[in-house]
Amino acid sequence: MKRNELLIIIYTITVLLSVMYATQPIQPLLAKEFNVSVVKASSFTAVIMLFLAISPIIYGYILESVKTKTVLTVASITLFVTNLALSFSNTYEVFLTIRTIEAMIVPAILTACMTILANDKENTKVNMSIYVAATVFGGLVGRVFSGFIATEFGWRVVFFSLSLALLLGLYFIRKLSFEGDTQLAKPKLNDITNILKDKRFVVIYSLMFVIFFIFGGILNILPFRIKEQVPDITETQIGLLYLGYGVGIVVSLTIHKIIALFKTELPTVLAGIAIFFLATIGFFSSNALFLFSLVFLFCLGMFIIHTVATRIANSLKQNQKALTSGMYLSFYYFGGAIGSFAPSFVYANFGWNITMFLFISMLVGIFFFVFINRGLFKNFN
Repeated sequence: MKRNELLIIIYTITVLLSVMYATQPIQPLLAKEFNVSVVKASSFTAVIMLFLAISPIIYGYILESVKTKTVLTVASITLFVTNLALSFSNTYEVFLTIRTIEAMIVPAILTACMTILANDKENTKVNMSIYVAATVFGGLVGRVFSGFIATEFGWRVVFFSLSLALLLGLYFIRKLSFEGDTQLAKPKLNDITNILKDKRFVVIYSLMFVIFFIFGGILNILPFRIKEQVPDITETQIGLLYLGYGVGIVVSLTIHKIIALFKTELPTVLAGIAIFFLATIGFFSSNALFLFSLVFLFCLGMFIIHTVATRIANSLKQNQKALTSGMYLSFYYFGGAIGSFAPSFVYANFGWNITMFLFISMLVGIFFFVFINRGLFKNFN
């Protein structure tokens, strides 16, 4: 793959993830703007997670075999229009409807980008690390800059600026030479049940459902918690809370060294859960500065677990890799979708501490579930 084409894909992924997570730091502002509850405001992120969860299962049947460049072009045009429309939205219902349309488009672009990167057979492993790093960087940029732009220019400019970024991306996409098909998998129910009969997959999929449920849940309601503690905090300052997300870039690019530290993959996963657990306990604090620093530790644990679990899930079965990785993403994003919505309901009705007790009890449960079943992975390295 030519260097300029790799840069185009990185840019596309970065803008796409910025679109996904731009609403997160400004959710308290949007809740106030549309006069809705914490739960309803949380749906702006949850709806995209939901479609990312179901896309590996249904997109193969909907899109069949489509030219990758066509997918990127049409989907990017749609996102450009929808983000422009978001900047003019005046009601919660209109805003959520447009976000739902975006949610349908996002998985198609991610799949197309992954197809182009995976097609470079000589550099597939390096490209996948770059893909993970680009998604993390996009999530970081989207959160931090949306907070800054909302504070300085208003929340509508956030989506207007994303539209401009997408328009520039369209210009770049025209320069791509890749003309292959997206070739999405079409899983059968029998194939799915056969994979789930292997308990190792049940362990990994359950782990990622729980971890991303907690990760998505805390990061989604954290802006409301901070606003509760520091009422005059700006959206820029809330956006800076997510700087810790950048740890994911370092983890994804240095995971070999981290695994070497713990000898094999599964002890690395358990260490990641332990770090994640310590960070989660720390969120009981009401000190805003401490919470800011805690996000770095929280993201470190999350991305160690996620990066290593991805490697395990993609290596357990030599055939049907597209299906096993697709199911991994489905469990992962279902956890994120429910985690971005359900905990906000608990928080709105029972408060922050009860919500944190929910997360901690889930973490203890999944740690022991993985630990008890560690013997299933003794031959895996």
